[in-house]
Amino acid sequence: MDKEVPHRKSKGDRSDKGQRSVTANANELSAIKGRNKKWAKDQDQRPGAGNKGGKYTSNKTHYSPTDPDARISVKPGKARKLNYLGQLSVDTAHHVITDIRAYHADGKDNQHLPDIVKRVKRRLWKEGLVWENCVADTGYSSGKNYAFLEARGLKSFIPPHGTYKGGPEGFVYVEEDDHYLCPQGKVIPFTKVFLDYRTKTKKKEYRARKHVCLGCPLRERCLGK
Repeated sequence: MDKEVPHRKSKGDRSDKGQRSVTANANELSAIKGRNKKWAKDQDQRPGAGNKGGKYTSNKTHYSPTDPDARISVKPGKARKLNYLGQLSVDTAHHVITDIRAYHADGKDNQHLPDIVKRVKRRLWKEGLVWENCVADTGYSSGKNYAFLEARGLKSFIPPHGTYKGGPEGFVYVEEDDHYLCPQGKVIPFTKVFLDYRTKTKKKEYRARKHVCLGCPLRERCLGK
């Protein structure tokens, strides 16, 4: 499509070289090509779906030359188009807006919470106001954000998202020692913090040595086959 004559000439390309570069690797481009093919097949009843230009758009392959900071956003029931993500915080006691900012639309709410908190806290501090509680919806939930707010002395009221899983059934978490006790009373210690490649969030791992579970009557129930 880039080789074809555009429907209307743009006012001028304001994008830099980095924004004009394709950011997807070969595997991602292959996956996008597969989705485009499936999309065209499934959507052949829609007006214009058969056009050469009808395709599954992505920030990996598309950009706006006149508004390079805009991003294609995906939301159920909404059209794929270039947008910005607006974030707004309010003092719930007095209904006063304390912060507002536009971010790239291809990010998630929970990715922007640390930046919002830093700006709000700095602004309130200059006015001699103390901030104690942070209230947000599930979209801002992540272990990283909970730890971030705790480190800054803020009590968070953010419900965990639907994919959250607590400790396994029958295991008891001991907060002061940061470990779990299994149903047989054995200690399952904290081992490391790792980055989940799927969600790009940090998680904590608790793991016992192999010999701890040898001969345990609950071994198969805990570990499976």
